[in-house]
Amino acid sequence: MLRFLKKLSAARIIALGFAAVILIGSLLLMLPCSIQEGVEVEYIDALYTSTSAVCVTGLIAIDAGDTFTPLGQFFLAMLIQVGGLGVTAVGAGIILAVGRKVNLKGQNLVREAMNLDSGRGVIGFVKSIFVTTLIFELTGAALSFLVFVQDYPPLRALGISLFHSVAAFNNSGFDIMGNFQNLIPYRDDVLLNLVTCGLIFFGGIGFLVIRELWQKRCRWRKLSMHTKVVLTVSVTLIVVGGVLIKLTEDVTWMGAFFHSVSARTAGFSTYPLGEFSNAGLLVLTVLMFIGASPGSTGGGVKTSTFFVLLQGIKAAATNRSEKAFRYAIPREAFRKAAVITLLAAGVVVGGTYLMTVFEPELSLMQILFEITSAFGTVGLSTGITPDLSVGSKLLSILIMYIGRLGPLTVASLWYFQRIERVGYPEGNIAIG
Repeated sequence: MLRFLKKLSAARIIALGFAAVILIGSLLLMLPCSIQEGVEVEYIDALYTSTSAVCVTGLIAIDAGDTFTPLGQFFLAMLIQVGGLGVTAVGAGIILAVGRKVNLKGQNLVREAMNLDSGRGVIGFVKSIFVTTLIFELTGAALSFLVFVQDYPPLRALGISLFHSVAAFNNSGFDIMGNFQNLIPYRDDVLLNLVTCGLIFFGGIGFLVIRELWQKRCRWRKLSMHTKVVLTVSVTLIVVGGVLIKLTEDVTWMGAFFHSVSARTAGFSTYPLGEFSNAGLLVLTVLMFIGASPGSTGGGVKTSTFFVLLQGIKAAATNRSEKAFRYAIPREAFRKAAVITLLAAGVVVGGTYLMTVFEPELSLMQILFEITSAFGTVGLSTGITPDLSVGSKLLSILIMYIGRLGPLTVASLWYFQRIERVGYPEGNIAIG
């Protein structure tokens, strides 16, 4: 087994690791001690829930609050935590916790999974990930407890608060309050809305950005180009998304702001999305497709990819070099951003087509929204998820998996390095 793993590329080991955790999670959720008395769970729904948790999505075919026992909900929270931090980072953390050293292969895996430029400081970075996560999730749980304790017994409120904090920071829209209600009962609670948005935002900008903000004391001039891009694009999308949602939907400004933040891969909702207009759903679809930032707990094509793509288009249109924040953007960055976006669009369009075949009674907007939510590992839904056929659920499982790994990573799984023995002259081709 070890020899087999040594021969695999980092991308393949990461993909196998996520698949293994998903399968183990589905079995844990099927245990009698995980399911409430009198409730029956089919394996496809357990597999769907496990995939949604590990891929930090939040799409649900069965309600976690009405289906699982406290132990089952604990398993679900752990799957979300492992999925958010990443299988390789969790594995490295466990090795460090038992006093062992992470070998070079393990460090390369972490570097690949977290999009680090080099292998330097990987161990310190892993430690900072766990410390950062612990601080944010405990703080979020404490603040959330002040809200939930008003409606639930203290022990139950504590469990809901911890689960909610883990789900929010890892950008997974699960809840355990039952009846598929999500956060709709708390749409007017300012504290819970702000706490949830804060956890989603910091979980979505990435651990690299959080660490740099701490080290540089949030001094804008000293921040790297990557951090400036992530923060600028994230804030811009939140503001623009919030305004557009408010213009199209009958929601409060707080509700519009909340959904603009949540659509960036979190999946919590304070209004029933089945009642949103096509215009509002389209805004959310675009936000879900763009997603969070590299090295974060979220999905999507990523904010930096979106930024580089726009800068590349702008440079081509104005015949100027690609630059931002007094830095030149590497030429290879635009090529990679274009490939990722094209692959992502292919996954969404292909998935939408297949689901329209499986579910002809659903509208195109409902299906496009569902597929984009699965790819962006968001978890928002118009309410069609529980009634999907087995074929559609399997399709959604595959798309969530691709979205968590990244389309470029999935494409590279089939790549085998070969030496090019023949060279060809460049040809001419008309573009545009």
